[in-house]
Amino acid sequence: MPTIKDVAKLAGVSISTASLAFNHPSRVAEETRSRILDAAKRLQYRPNGAARDLRTRRTQTVAVLLHDLSGPFYSELVQGVQVEADRCHYNVIISHSNRQDAVNRLLYENRVDGAILLDPNVSDQIVLDLADQHFPIAALDRDLMHDCLVSIAADHEGGAYEATRYLLSAGYQDILFLAGPKNSLDSQLRFRGYQRALVDAHLSPPEFPVAHGDFTEAGGMRETEKIVRQGRLPEAIFAANDEMALGVLQVLRDHQIVVPNDIGIMGFDDIRIAQYVTPPLSTVHQPMYELGLQAMHQLLCLLSGDPVQPRIVLSTSLILRGTCPTLSEH
Repeated sequence: MPTIKDVAKLAGVSISTASLAFNHPSRVAEETRSRILDAAKRLQYRPNGAARDLRTRRTQTVAVLLHDLSGPFYSELVQGVQVEADRCHYNVIISHSNRQDAVNRLLYENRVDGAILLDPNVSDQIVLDLADQHFPIAALDRDLMHDCLVSIAADHEGGAYEATRYLLSAGYQDILFLAGPKNSLDSQLRFRGYQRALVDAHLSPPEFPVAHGDFTEAGGMRETEKIVRQGRLPEAIFAANDEMALGVLQVLRDHQIVVPNDIGIMGFDDIRIAQYVTPPLSTVHQPMYELGLQAMHQLLCLLSGDPVQPRIVLSTSLILRGTCPTLSEH
């Protein structure tokens, strides 16, 4: 008896695409769907109607796709998601995109009812494709519009603008920006806020080029080692997230460079450990718990057909600690 695997092989498509052609034909391009149906006819394949019926039922489960499951950044976000999910009796699956085939199965094969995305490795095209197929999505830190999509973000540009303005008012002018991945929208927005503050202060771009530290502590250490080896430090480093800022602090400590006496450091996110390092990290707080809560709430509204806010932006706040002086100290 032929199987869906046989149909997929004859049609030259993946098993998941062949399955979609029978279970959700609107999700497959017409030419591809015709090729799959023709292969099924030639093989005399008949889909299992009972199994299909099971797959089309609600799972009461949503997926949360994150860039990195190991970092401390996500714990409060996930907590907010889980609280709202528990309130509405939904299950939550946490995953990441290191294996694209697993992500595709999760999102395209009705294993979940909707998804919360905070992962730049899942392209905008995939997000919009899913939305076109009436798959509900709450997208964090993406500037996308669709009837089956809500966008939730912190005010990355505004937070970076205020942080840079503070560094400038404290007397720092040569400020290096340590960016995240080039495909990260939130890193781009934070860089835009940094640039706007420099322009408003009538300052030329700093001598130091923008460095990219991939949002990890190891990346922050790597880029800071490069800076130290150049033999001249900037007056301050503004890291686009706290994990990179922690890597910056570690390398400066290893080279006996004193913070904030020799150089000022600013982070972004206000992860929990930021207040406990030495010296405590000055940073921009973004409300991760509230972001998770809002993302899950808006996703549930999409699932139930209730009205949603298509775009939500939550405020950030500047948290001053020990890695850059207060204005009275400078």
